[in-house]
Amino acid sequence: MTALVLSLGLGMAHAQSVDGEVKKVDADAGKVTLKHGEIKNLDMPAMQMAYRVANPGWLKTLQVGDKVKFTADKVDGQFTITTLEVKK
Repeated sequence: MTALVLSLGLGMAHAQSVDGEVKKVDADAGKVTLKHGEIKNLDMPAMQMAYRVANPGWLKTLQVGDKVKFTADKVDGQFTITTLEVKK
């Protein structure tokens, strides 16, 4: 199994990795919709939600149905994916 790991290195050490599945990629808006497990550092239950990505270039690597592991945090007031690992 190979994995593509993308990180911005924003120093979000308290953020924990969460498993998710890509449901929609919106490159124009710079967002990805993920169905995911609980995000403890954001006090967020498992759900499906659209997130901004720290690096819009990551959206070029994603396809609907991809399984991912990611971390998210609040950046400039918006829920943002700060690291992203695509499991191939």
